[in-house]
Amino acid sequence: MPKVTGIRFKHAGLVYYFNPGDIELVTGEDVVVDTARGASIGKVVVAPKEVDASEIGEPLKSVLRKAQLEDLEQINKIRQMEMEALVKCEELVEKFRLPMKLLSAEYNLDGSYLTIFFKSEKRVDFRALLRELSSTLKTRVELRQVGTRDAAKLVGGVGRCGRPLCCASHLTKFETISMKMAREQNLPLNPTNISGVCSRLLCCLAYENEQYREMKQKMPAAGQTVDTRLGAGKVIGVNPLKGTITIQLESEAVVELPASEAKPCKQ
Repeated sequence: MPKVTGIRFKHAGLVYYFNPGDIELVTGEDVVVDTARGASIGKVVVAPKEVDASEIGEPLKSVLRKAQLEDLEQINKIRQMEMEALVKCEELVEKFRLPMKLLSAEYNLDGSYLTIFFKSEKRVDFRALLRELSSTLKTRVELRQVGTRDAAKLVGGVGRCGRPLCCASHLTKFETISMKMAREQNLPLNPTNISGVCSRLLCCLAYENEQYREMKQKMPAAGQTVDTRLGAGKVIGVNPLKGTITIQLESEAVVELPASEAKPCKQ
């Protein structure tokens, strides 16, 4: 069976599999790997292991070597080059009056390939920008447009909860989030109240959604008529976390009782 090792290039980024060859690796080590954009530095997050060949979709790129001191020193130079590339690109964006917001720049290890990420509300014809930028920086340049969620992940920040953004701190991929999740958790359905800095629905709506759904299945549903020690009434609210339901009795009084005390009315 082929041997693979898992490499991550960014904090909270996806894990990519590479062929470690005969190099002995442990998690946490920095390595230089071969990628479609040339040599890049990543961190080992999955130690070399054997896997079934069917789990590998395409031929694996290789781990070239463990990162050496000169590789790490090169990374510091690359970071400075990325800042300078962003400044130059910003000047050209203004020159060509393009509706682009630049987010970040990434060079490969030897500086021969540059990727600049940006966001825009519409498609942008950046061919003139690309030609001049490539000519000025003397390197191959890729301009990549990303959506608002990916933009938040690239830039980072603090969420409405006061903690670092989930997408930038630990989420490796985005799940589909829907208003149904908010409804399931009895949250306000005003998008302004349940949206993140990316203006999309909060990723954390998915964290407890399954638990809410399971708990609510064990409780009377809103609108159901139930019998209680205080008499029959209609369920007008459900609180899965407290395990209680709010009932409007036949006397029109509204009470909150443990869900375990309510029984479906006999027909």
